[in-house]
Amino acid sequence: MRVHSLVVGPLATNFYLVVCEETDEALVIDPGFSAEETRNIRSLIRGRFSIRWIINTHGHVDHISGNGELKRLTGADIIIHRLDAPMLIDPSMNLSYMMGRSVVSPKADRLVEDGDRLEVGALKLRVIHTPGHTRGSISLLCEGEKVVFTGDTLFAGSIGRTDLPGSSFRDMMRSLRERLICLPDETIVYPGHGGSTTIGREKRMNPFLSSSGEDLSWI
Repeated sequence: MRVHSLVVGPLATNFYLVVCEETDEALVIDPGFSAEETRNIRSLIRGRFSIRWIINTHGHVDHISGNGELKRLTGADIIIHRLDAPMLIDPSMNLSYMMGRSVVSPKADRLVEDGDRLEVGALKLRVIHTPGHTRGSISLLCEGEKVVFTGDTLFAGSIGRTDLPGSSFRDMMRSLRERLICLPDETIVYPGHGGSTTIGREKRMNPFLSSSGEDLSWI
């Protein structure tokens, strides 16, 4: 597996191109690029990869704004969790209106649920439903690779916002503690913003996770 990344858009979103080295089949995670950045995206792809999936970890504008252009360039199917699917076509729900824009993505070609599996070449990804930042936020675990893409759920040293429409701090904490920190410590975390980290590092250093042994009955 090869992971290529670009920082795109006004909110510095991590665009990931994940490639199966055996077949050169690939998927894209969170194409939040602007029209001005399309040349950079074309340069990264360069016709070398067969892109099968465009996966949105959630439906906010900074993670979906390049869906339409990338689908036009590659013909790939757009994938999102069922609960965030309406955000693709509603500028008020995807928050583009807050940025003075009106972003409408093509509709999803496939809706996923917790536990669904996606295959690209020899790569196998498991969908982990991690609500909190949005109701339909997902993380993507690359089985056998010890790599997880966490969108805006888990960052290096922090977590995603829970003060936006559809967000929930309680759901966020449950997702973090019950779905993510139970992964092996050596699992590499590729977040939606900022640098990569590991599950073990976040368990030790992230203030939202470092007290994981405390009573969580209030959550």
